[in-house]
Amino acid sequence: MSETRTTSVQAIDGGRRTGTAEAVAGRPAAPLWWVWLAAWPVTAVFVLSNAATPLYVLWQRDIGFSKGTLTVVFAFYIVGLLGSLLVSGVVSDRVGRKPVLLPALTLGLAACLIFATATSVAALIVARLFTGIAVGAVVSAGMAAVTDVAGPERKRIAALLASCAMVFGAGLGPLLAGLLSELAPAPTVTVFVVEAVLLVTAVLCVLRMPVRRPATRAKGSWVRVPGVPRGNGRQLALGIAVFAPGITATSFVLSLGPSLLSGLLDTTNRIVAGAMAFVMFLAATGVQFAVQGLRRRTILTAGAVSTTLSMIMLIIAVHTSAVAVLIISALLAGAGQGMGQLGGLSLLNSSVPTQRLAEANAALNVGGYIPAGILPVSAGYLSDAVGLTSGATIFGAVLMGLAVIGGLVVRATRRQVTDPA
Repeated sequence: MSETRTTSVQAIDGGRRTGTAEAVAGRPAAPLWWVWLAAWPVTAVFVLSNAATPLYVLWQRDIGFSKGTLTVVFAFYIVGLLGSLLVSGVVSDRVGRKPVLLPALTLGLAACLIFATATSVAALIVARLFTGIAVGAVVSAGMAAVTDVAGPERKRIAALLASCAMVFGAGLGPLLAGLLSELAPAPTVTVFVVEAVLLVTAVLCVLRMPVRRPATRAKGSWVRVPGVPRGNGRQLALGIAVFAPGITATSFVLSLGPSLLSGLLDTTNRIVAGAMAFVMFLAATGVQFAVQGLRRRTILTAGAVSTTLSMIMLIIAVHTSAVAVLIISALLAGAGQGMGQLGGLSLLNSSVPTQRLAEANAALNVGGYIPAGILPVSAGYLSDAVGLTSGATIFGAVLMGLAVIGGLVVRATRRQVTDPA
């Protein structure tokens, strides 16, 4: 009880300090609709992040490459994202959100152009790399911008909207791509023309966004492994412990899900592949609204349990060729990522000062995306060597172990995760 009270007081004091700083700056609180609108650039970029997912079967057919190469193309997105996170969080905290978001959206537009004209694996790699850089900037600067617009009194809703914007965009991308690529002409072109329009609207949103440059600039290296202020390491570690297995599970579904569906259904229908990814991230979105009032410790524990059950369902699905079980696995993976992400962001929003928040968001995502890049790539090459069933089984067992460990770590740690999210 005393620990809960101490944590709550610390969060309130942090909010007061931030509020005082903003009052001094003379900035009135933005209306609530601007908090929602500030999340739109996050959604638009994450639509791009997974828009290529249903189209890989077309590029595989036209260009010709293996499942291992497919996961390498996917992994270059992680490379770009991680490289971006080494810079974007620190730069955003020092020079402002807009100077980071606008170049990121420009890179997203360039990625759309390259995807739409791609005729080689190299082009796909470059497009994925640019996409990863844009996403890295958005998960640090974009999510922090939502918190800035919301102000110190609405940090809880800011964490919820920023997190949901990410997962909803990640799910909308493959669904939109699946529908347009099956029903519209030029399947690998139309998708990215539509996405370019979405990114242009995001640029207009950022240009009008009511955020200001920081009054003071911190010292130190501009390029570094992102971290959190002294005393916030535990919150970061707890978030990563659950978020990392969750996002690794969804990354596997995105990279190899179409191949699994092709083997189980004997179909390459892109609407089916896109719909599976969409419902996975729809689950990630819906579960966050459902659990937002629970304690952080409960949210993180439930996220770890959901990811564990997802891997159990995945193993059953590939051994029984049961499509329904595979879809259940995807839904549980989405729920696991959603709860891990919401819990992690809520911990950071409640304790990290605004002037370090973008870097803290970057640190959370670095911890999550490293295994999300390594394990699915390993599973892809393993599947080429021993078969998709065996490769998916080994992946599922390894990730299930990581999710269980994450859940146990959360349950063993009471301090700073017991107050409401």
